[in-house]
Amino acid sequence: MIKEVEVDPDGSLTRRWGTKADDVRVKRTMAALEANGMVVLRASDAAAAKQMVLDLIPDDSPVHQGASQTLDVLGITQEIEKSGRYTPLRPRIWSMDRETEADEIRRVGAAPDFMLGSVHAVTETGSLLAASMSGSQLGPYASGAGRVILVIGTQKIVRDIEEGLLRINEYAYRLEDARAQAAYGIHSSVNKVLIINREITPGRITVVLVDEALGF
Repeated sequence: MIKEVEVDPDGSLTRRWGTKADDVRVKRTMAALEANGMVVLRASDAAAAKQMVLDLIPDDSPVHQGASQTLDVLGITQEIEKSGRYTPLRPRIWSMDRETEADEIRRVGAAPDFMLGSVHAVTETGSLLAASMSGSQLGPYASGAGRVILVIGTQKIVRDIEEGLLRINEYAYRLEDARAQAAYGIHSSVNKVLIINREITPGRITVVLVDEALGF
C-alpha cells in the first residue's frame, strides 16, 4: 500500500475519501445496486470478503483480473494465480509476446469466464465508477466477461456520479500514480472512465462490499 502521507500530507483527502461508510449509507447503497440489477454481498472484514469471492468461483474456472490493490491486499490475486484451484489468465497473458501475439492477448483478456476487480467509487444511487490508464479491464467489466465480481471497500461510497468523479481525480488517481511510479517507474493517468448504471443480465455482476477501507 502506498503511504498516504506521500500524496496527502495533512490527511484531509484521506479523511474525506478514505474513511469507511456508516451502516445507513452502506444499506442505502446496497439497495440501490440491487435495484440496478446487481447481486450485492456484504463482508464484515477482509477475510470474510476473500472467502466470499473464492466461494463464487467454481474450481478450474478461467479467471482474469486487472491490477487491483484491493485484490492484492485481500490475497485473492495470490489465491487465483498460485493455489492451483483455478485457471488464471493473467500469468498466461504476461507470458505472451507483446509484438507477435498482441491479437491473442487482446482476445484472451477481453472475454474471460470470470473477471475480478474493484472500482474507484460506488454511488448511493447504485452506480459504479472505474478509472483506468489502459482500459484493459473496463471492457470485461462492461460486457465482455461472463461474470464479474467486484470487491469494494465501503470508503468508496459517494453521494452521486459527480462526487465519484471527484474522488477518482482528487484521491484515487494520486495514490495510483504514486504506486505506478514505485512499481514501474512511470506515471499513471485517468485516460478512461467506465460508469455502470445498471446491469441487464441477471447474476452477471456481483458486488462484495467490505466494511473496511481497502484499495484506492
